[in-house]
Amino acid sequence: MEIVNIAVLGAGTMGRGIAHVAALAGYETELYDVDSAALARAEETIHKNLDKGVALGKLPAADAAGAKTRLVLDTDLAAAVEDADLVIEAAPESMALKIELFAQVARFAPSGAFFASNTSSLSVTEMAAAAGRPARFAGMHFFNPVHLMKLLELVRGLETSDDTVASLREVGERMGKEVVVVRDFPGFATSRINALIGNEAFRMLEQGVASAEDIDRAIKLGLNHPMGPFEMGDLVGLDVRLAILEHLHATLGETFRPSNLLRQYVQAGRFGRKAGKGVYEYDPEGRKLES
Repeated sequence: MEIVNIAVLGAGTMGRGIAHVAALAGYETELYDVDSAALARAEETIHKNLDKGVALGKLPAADAAGAKTRLVLDTDLAAAVEDADLVIEAAPESMALKIELFAQVARFAPSGAFFASNTSSLSVTEMAAAAGRPARFAGMHFFNPVHLMKLLELVRGLETSDDTVASLREVGERMGKEVVVVRDFPGFATSRINALIGNEAFRMLEQGVASAEDIDRAIKLGLNHPMGPFEMGDLVGLDVRLAILEHLHATLGETFRPSNLLRQYVQAGRFGRKAGKGVYEYDPEGRKLES
C-alpha cells in the first residue's frame, strides 16, 4: 500500500518534529492535539525551523513552502485519522495513555492503515495488541530535534509483518533518516544505553565526582559525544528520562534504578529546557544561561 497521508498524534516536541519531516518529505500531514494552543505553537515552531533552513541555504524555499501547505492542524481525532495511511502516535510516555489513544484511533482510521508509536522504551507488542492490528503496527522512535537528527529506530513487535517493516522503512528513508531495525525489548537499543549514561552521570554528580559542567565537558571531549549527558537530559526532559528509567528498572532490574538526585530534580519541577530549568537554567528561547 502506498503511503500518502500521515496523521501525527500529539503536538509536543516530538509530534511537531515528526509532522515537520513528514510534510517536508511530501506527505499530506495532519497534526492532531486536543489543545488548540499547543497546535498553534507547533505550527509556529515548524514554520520557524523551515524558514531557518531556507535562510541557512540548507533548504530550497519552494520545499519549505510546500511543506507548510501540506501541514494541517486538527483538534478532532476522527477527522485527523479518517484518511490516514499511517498514524504515528507521539503522546507522553504512558502505556495507559497510548493504549487508550490507539483504541480510539482504531475506531476511525482505515482498516488498512499502518499504526506506529514514537515510544522510546515501552512495549510495541502490547500497544499493537490493544490497537487490534498487530501485523500493521511498529515502533518509529525518532530523536530530538527530529528535523536535524538522522536516526530512526524502527521497532519490530512480536507480530509486526515484513510488509509493515518495509513500508515504514521506506517512510523513514524518504524523511531523510538512517533506519535501524530493532526487536521489541525494553529500552530498544538507544534508550537503554542512553539511560544508563545519563543515570550514572547523576550518580557522579550526587557523589561530588565533578561539576555538571565538567562531567559534560569530559564526555564530549574524551568520548567524542556531541552533547554531554546533562545537556542531553535537559533536552529530552528529565521527567521523560526518569519515566524511562523507572520502566527499565521494573523490567530489567537493579542496573537501571534511578538516581535519587534525578528523582529530586523531577520532584522539584526541574524538567529541563521545556521548564526553563533542569541541571542548567535556560532563557525562554531554550538557550542555556551562563552559571
